[in-house]
Amino acid sequence: MTGLPAIGFSPEHEELRSWARDFAKREVAPVAEKMDRTDEYPRELARKMGEHGLLGIGTPKEYGGLGLDIVSSVVVAEEIAKVSLSAGLIIGVQNGLVGYPISQFGTPEQKEKYLPRLASGELVGSYGLTEPGAGSDAANIQTRAEKAPDGSYKITGSKMWISQGLLADAVVLFTRTGSPDDGAAGITAFLVDRGTPGFRVGGKLEVIGMRGTGTAELVFDGCEVPGSSMLGSLGDGFLIAMSVLNQGRIGAAAAAVGVASAALEASIEYSKKRSLFGRPLGKFESIRFMMADMATRIEAARLLTYRAAYLRDRGDEFVKEASMAKVFSTETAVWAAERAIQIHGGIGLSKLLPLERYLRDAKILDIVEGTSEVQRWILSREILQD
Repeated sequence: MTGLPAIGFSPEHEELRSWARDFAKREVAPVAEKMDRTDEYPRELARKMGEHGLLGIGTPKEYGGLGLDIVSSVVVAEEIAKVSLSAGLIIGVQNGLVGYPISQFGTPEQKEKYLPRLASGELVGSYGLTEPGAGSDAANIQTRAEKAPDGSYKITGSKMWISQGLLADAVVLFTRTGSPDDGAAGITAFLVDRGTPGFRVGGKLEVIGMRGTGTAELVFDGCEVPGSSMLGSLGDGFLIAMSVLNQGRIGAAAAAVGVASAALEASIEYSKKRSLFGRPLGKFESIRFMMADMATRIEAARLLTYRAAYLRDRGDEFVKEASMAKVFSTETAVWAAERAIQIHGGIGLSKLLPLERYLRDAKILDIVEGTSEVQRWILSREILQD
């Protein structure tokens, strides 16, 4: 047994949830549909999220963040994602994918330079790992950093499907510094700033969900950075990347719970006001049972997610639990969105309601931060200890 208490939330967590729910309704809801429709980055919303500390939830207080635990991050992720998964992704990238590795592995100078400005939203950050030929197989990245006699590094290669890449002011970039035969041991991380000669945005990439988050290709053509821009030590890049992703999977699971919950809430509301054959839709057994199954799976996903967060906060091993939460929660989100559309019938197929957005967004979560297949591989390895 892990010792997880029956009620794992402090009064502070419950207060944070209430605040995040109000913020989402007040600030995020009015722009959620526009973000999806136009695929434009919500700069004003990002500014507001920075002002309220959402872009630095886990960033240490001495660097301008809130210094809160992972359970707090999960609480916020769930509530924001109920309204807009795209807005939740902006928080996740700034706080988890960029702020976290800098706070954990950066030098004091790097922390001073980047963390306060990431937390405030002054800087837009990106996590540069995925490549055209290296997604699930992250150890196969080909972007290369060659060391020069003066100690600087010249970077050549490209990254694909990079969230916030279109606007990125700073990139946590993973490169190969060893030989191809070194595999994961030959990967090193760097911090690369916008405007560095040889670094450019290759182009905006259209995706089916999480729109408005500036997904782009990043190109590095002889991009020269000083040795002081290295994040961590030479050859530590893969360990840094996996540390970020293991924790990030908890956030992805929380966001999935938020999307699934939104689908269920919409279904409950619609089933009470829609009549069919002279009876409220919610009186039909098939509809009632569908929502009962939705509620059960969502609650199971929520418990898995908060259990992983609790273990992470306590300093226990959590990789297996994070993968369980990620695979179950994201697949539940896709399934719940499909059930919600089925319950709504014809109108559920239209853009008059956000249900089709929930489904598109949920499917993105099913792929990013490690696909369901990757999670099952991790779980089987953890279970079989091989």
